[in-house]
Amino acid sequence: MNENDRPKDPAEAAPAAPTNDATPPAGAAAPAGDAPMMSQQELGIRSALETVMDPEIGLSVIDLGLIKTVSVAPGRTHIEMLLTTPFCPYAPQMLADVKGAAMSVVDQETQVDILPDAWNPQMMPDPGLLGFSY
Repeated sequence: MNENDRPKDPAEAAPAAPTNDATPPAGAAAPAGDAPMMSQQELGIRSALETVMDPEIGLSVIDLGLIKTVSVAPGRTHIEMLLTTPFCPYAPQMLADVKGAAMSVVDQETQVDILPDAWNPQMMPDPGLLGFSY
């Protein structure tokens, strides 16, 4: 029996199972820069917000990167958003649409606050949706 005919030890033949060294030990904090996990309710609200369009630009508030935070707690939903311009004439309608979309997912008190921060296209997940590059 030569070396090639000898049965292989299963430990030698099988490649090592991949390990996930990126998984932190139980109880450890997530690495800096990683976004916290969103709840199913938050994901559902963000999905519903994809139907809320900016009437002037024709893209959703999600595509424009206008939604900064969605927080769902028992009895209350809180959303923070930006506007594309400081004195957007459609702000009252957009606030109502965002609130309605959120309440369609989680039927509870919902507050939508407008942040004073300036918006720019680099805040978009895909700025190319505007049709030109920045």
